[in-house]
Amino acid sequence: MTNKEKYKQAFSVLHTSENFSPEVEMMEKISKKNKIKGIVAGVAAVLTVSGLSTTAYAANLGGIQRQIQLWIHGDQTTATMEIDQGNYTISYVDENGEAKEMHGGGVSLDAFGRERPVTEEEIMDHLDMPDVAFNDDGTIIVYYHAQTIDITDKFNSDGFCFTHVTDGKKNFYMTIKNDGSYGIDSDKYPDTSEFR
Repeated sequence: MTNKEKYKQAFSVLHTSENFSPEVEMMEKISKKNKIKGIVAGVAAVLTVSGLSTTAYAANLGGIQRQIQLWIHGDQTTATMEIDQGNYTISYVDENGEAKEMHGGGVSLDAFGRERPVTEEEIMDHLDMPDVAFNDDGTIIVYYHAQTIDITDKFNSDGFCFTHVTDGKKNFYMTIKNDGSYGIDSDKYPDTSEFR
């Protein structure tokens, strides 16, 4: 007996149902698989288009743009910050309803002395430091978060003021000269020789 005859004999006892149609069941399975593949492809297409439009939006802005909370002269202010290659522009509306902008940025040196644009984190750390305002009326005010410190009458005979500012977590030691310059350090007061 050949293998073919053995095969026929072994499977001759099996009978299929009258309702069985291999073409219909196979088509239903293929149809379900195609529907699932179609749904997956549709979702992927939507995500791709969304991702590309977001990328195009960011590219049109020329950099990273986002909303931030910023302390400006003792008031917490909502502002829009745009960062491009280490330079930033902050746009906000002041207490008088006037549109204002602040600009800054720069470079940092790595361990090998090579310049690189400052990072967003470095910019945010800089913006979270105390600020000194030399006002037209002659007053000199240090601002840090909600703190407002009038140092107008706290300068020594050499024209320096030494002020410690803290929020309970961060400490800043400030050496301020009455000519409009100042230095900030987190460990000690900057030396007055740095101002000469």
